[in-house]
Amino acid sequence: MASTNRYSFETSWGTSRQGDATRFRLWAPSAGQIELAVGAETEPDFVTMDKVGGGWWEVTSDRVAVGGGYGFRINGDQVVPDPAARAQMGDVHSLSRLVEPTDYQWSSSDWRGRPWEEAVFYELHTGAFTPEGTFDAIIEKLDYLKELGITAIELMPVAQFAGRRGWGYDGVLLYCPHEVYGGAEGLKRLVDAAHQRGLMVFLDVVYNHFGPDGNYIGAYAPEFFHEEIHTPWGAAIAYDETPVRQFMIDNALFWLEEYQIDGLRLDAIDSIKDTTDTPLVKELAATVRERFPDRHVHLTTEDDRNITWHVERGEAGEPRLISGEWNDDFHHCAHVIATHEAEGYYADYGRHSVEQMAKCLATGFVYQGEYSGHRERNVGEPSGHLPPTAFVNFIQNHDQIGNRAFGDRLTDLGSRRTVECLQAILLLSPQIPLMFMGEEFGDPDPFCFFTDFHGELGDLVREGRRAEFGKFSAFRDEEARKLIPDPNAETTFRDSRLDWSIKDRPTYRRRLELTRRLLATRQRVIVPLLSGIEPHSGKWTASQDSRAFVVSWKLGSGQILHLFANLDDEPWAIPEGVAKADLTCGDLVHAYPRGADEELQGGVLPGPSVVFRLDTQRLIAGPSA
Repeated sequence: MASTNRYSFETSWGTSRQGDATRFRLWAPSAGQIELAVGAETEPDFVTMDKVGGGWWEVTSDRVAVGGGYGFRINGDQVVPDPAARAQMGDVHSLSRLVEPTDYQWSSSDWRGRPWEEAVFYELHTGAFTPEGTFDAIIEKLDYLKELGITAIELMPVAQFAGRRGWGYDGVLLYCPHEVYGGAEGLKRLVDAAHQRGLMVFLDVVYNHFGPDGNYIGAYAPEFFHEEIHTPWGAAIAYDETPVRQFMIDNALFWLEEYQIDGLRLDAIDSIKDTTDTPLVKELAATVRERFPDRHVHLTTEDDRNITWHVERGEAGEPRLISGEWNDDFHHCAHVIATHEAEGYYADYGRHSVEQMAKCLATGFVYQGEYSGHRERNVGEPSGHLPPTAFVNFIQNHDQIGNRAFGDRLTDLGSRRTVECLQAILLLSPQIPLMFMGEEFGDPDPFCFFTDFHGELGDLVREGRRAEFGKFSAFRDEEARKLIPDPNAETTFRDSRLDWSIKDRPTYRRRLELTRRLLATRQRVIVPLLSGIEPHSGKWTASQDSRAFVVSWKLGSGQILHLFANLDDEPWAIPEGVAKADLTCGDLVHAYPRGADEELQGGVLPGPSVVFRLDTQRLIAGPSA
């Protein structure tokens, strides 16, 4: 840290400014010669680098000015960009651009973040969130998001990837913000502007694979990968090599320190094939916790295994490693309830989706060791000992929309009233909520999977994408699969951009106002009670003959939050085991639709509807908890 408002991070790979000179480092154990390429892309000059031990090559030189281009020539032949470049002169195949990290002067240097319990996530794609598709254009929407009740924006991956458009999960230069979005300076301006408004910024990072175009590491450091260990994206990353491991841990620290990012989402950690005794995620998270004791820095994960070791809490209820796990189980229950779909992984949530949602809300995961028919094995481990804040819940996100053939949103798939009930459950339950861009006003437009690959790779991506859906009944016919949008077509990307013009139309304005009310209620009533929430806090009861349930949570200060939900079209008579007095106890937090609370007090809950009440009496949901 150079001063109170200028930040830099000393990376083990790449560049380090040394006064007017720069130290350049590259790990390439098998290379016979590495030279620093300096100057013009077409006719660079070359400076010999020294092999300094452990597979490292290094040179300190003043030949590259800040803003100038550089790269590495391998064995007198190919010139490649710096894998730890902070910026590029052009795309992923060009020379890297030297950056002085401390040139940016921060206006929010006193920012220390916000507690985890206050997080309300808004996931967005930088290129599709605005017509301009830049970091600076996001800044123009920050006041809107703050007024809405959002406390944390979560950026889909921004590390430099091939082409101009893509989801970002095929990044190849993991330290370099995508130049099309505005590069390093643009991202710093966005984070700074967000902090000035009291908003956190989270970044999605990918440590399980690199993209297929522009990753040159294997050409000069084959030791970076385990060719004998296969993943869906190719050879596994060799995390038993110390420089490889440090490359990724440094990357996490780099975003958190040099860019003052408030938190990271670690993508698909179940796909990290780590052969060491200490999982990468465990070491990375412990390092982050140790390095930032004076800031609220948070980590979240995506993991298909339903494991819990990484989200365990300490004696005071604080996260030991990971703050929250993205809970796909909650989404899958909600999706099946709204759509009645039962193909693919939704088959595991078909007939019992309402009961499973109640269990999920009360105790964490749905699958806590039970047999999954879709996966043909037992999945998960017990999670009921964790507080609800160990889970990030959502009814939509980039994957669950974009991985559908046509990128359909839940707004187009389910009834308005059911979706709004699910929205209320999401935003007022004690789990940490996440919404996907446009969800707040019920955007009906698709968010498709899109890329910018060409030639043979483009053909493989397009045909592979369409082939994925061949197992679904609607796409068993080849002609039907041809209707699936081509990921590489620019129209697929344009159609996925958020349509801001519709949010002021009556139908969408009504949904937007509902979201505002729900988030205001969450911040006023629910959030103050989350810091003292207890483990084992949730209990649930579900109807055996209706799509209805009750969940109760013991929050801080002895307060008990009750959720009564009927997601059926028919009214639900409250079971005899719940005394009539329980239906009127405490204060009304929220009722949807209006009048639902009065009917609940009469012993009947109309459908679909939800009621939240807060009291200090007893946990009325039972005994199936």
